[in-house]
Amino acid sequence: MSEAGKCPFNHGAATGGATTNTHWWPNALNLDILHQHDTKTNPMDKDFDYRKEVKKLDFEALKKDMSALMTDSQSWWPADWGHYGGLMIRLSWHAAGTYRIADGRGGAGAGDQRFAPLNSWPDNASLDKARRLLWPIKKKYGKRISWADLLTLAGTIAYETMGLKTFGFGFGRADTWHPAKDIYWGAEKEWLAPSDERYDSVDDAKTMENPLAAVQMGLIYVNPEGVNGKSDPQKTADHIRVTFERMAMNDEET
Repeated sequence: MSEAGKCPFNHGAATGGATTNTHWWPNALNLDILHQHDTKTNPMDKDFDYRKEVKKLDFEALKKDMSALMTDSQSWWPADWGHYGGLMIRLSWHAAGTYRIADGRGGAGAGDQRFAPLNSWPDNASLDKARRLLWPIKKKYGKRISWADLLTLAGTIAYETMGLKTFGFGFGRADTWHPAKDIYWGAEKEWLAPSDERYDSVDDAKTMENPLAAVQMGLIYVNPEGVNGKSDPQKTADHIRVTFERMAMNDEET
């Protein structure tokens, strides 16, 4: 059957050959059966509505606190050149950068970066420090600001404190409270396995397995060193175009 004639939905990817968190952490105690479909995994009241709660937030006070954070360098993780802007932009970008158009999964809409496997991807190294820097602010404002909004807002505030005029910010991303088990990140059994495992032919970027967008397990998008770590500008450009197209970006946006 031609590609054009196939069903656009991917059957079995999230439940069949996917690599699960129990593969990466085989010694972890599996308590899934105790809280599957259980509302107790959500710490909020059953009637909690984040989009209503966030309207009670003092937005200007929050932005003031986050602006101060950018230059409040900590001894345990000093800010580069006295400003956490670069780290926070990377935090926000990597929170959003998991989104792919094929199945609409991933992205910054639920604060998934706090959980496995995303919090342990090689590409997300040291972003735990960025989230730790945000913790006092999260603790101060509590349920009126979600982690999902906070992780995304951090990048916006970083840009603004470095002089960029932004279009503003839209609040309303409600948090998830456990790792997403319905997202297929790939079938590889090791971080940064060669790209060949997710392509029919790694020489043809368009043959990447759907619904994936990133070129390797544990990366947000492409390998900055080139396809499989080999410098080939033309091949790398082809992979960049396809990957970012699958992340809903055109050439200009990329």
